[in-house]
Amino acid sequence: QKEDIEVTLLPAGHCPGSVMFLFQGDNGTVLYTGDFRLAKGEAARMELLHSGTSVRDIQSVYLDTTFCDPKFYHIPSREECLNGILELVRSWTALSRYHVVWLNCKAAYGYEYLFTNLSEELGIRVHVNKLDMFKNMPEILYHITTDRNTQIHACRHPRDDDYFRGNRLPCGVTSQNGTRLHIISIKPSTMWFGERNK
Repeated sequence: QKEDIEVTLLPAGHCPGSVMFLFQGDNGTVLYTGDFRLAKGEAARMELLHSGTSVRDIQSVYLDTTFCDPKFYHIPSREECLNGILELVRSWTALSRYHVVWLNCKAAYGYEYLFTNLSEELGIRVHVNKLDMFKNMPEILYHITTDRNTQIHACRHPRDDDYFRGNRLPCGVTSQNGTRLHIISIKPSTMWFGERNK
């Protein structure tokens, strides 16, 4: 039996280009989320999830989320996380130009919000291995660099943690002008919030 359905892509907010799928047909409406990260109130602003002034009648929601577990009782907002990281990076990099931060980012994409805001607030570009992966996001190119002489790094290497334990950044840098670097690592990950009680 054939049926015409309408498929609409909605922004998922997970990483650039991530979408949720809204399927509408004669037998009802289904929402498949995929990985998503919507701020509080963001779904309320999505017109396609509404019919007039009321919420659209959705028969099924396929919720794809790592954090649908009671142990993740509180996940701070993206803004709260940014402010915490910003405060830490600002205080560390202000100590000297040899105090650097390594953002231990495990995925290739999804950290653009962090890179952009740190760069804008602190006036420091973020070092990444290559720029070509961001070629379709020209707005971030003002905030990232391949110049290793910066105080914020998001460079990657298959043995990242081994490098860090050896007081080296994943790009191999250990010093600037012969002066040893003081490196701290920040691991931006939601998983942390399921591992702690408070």
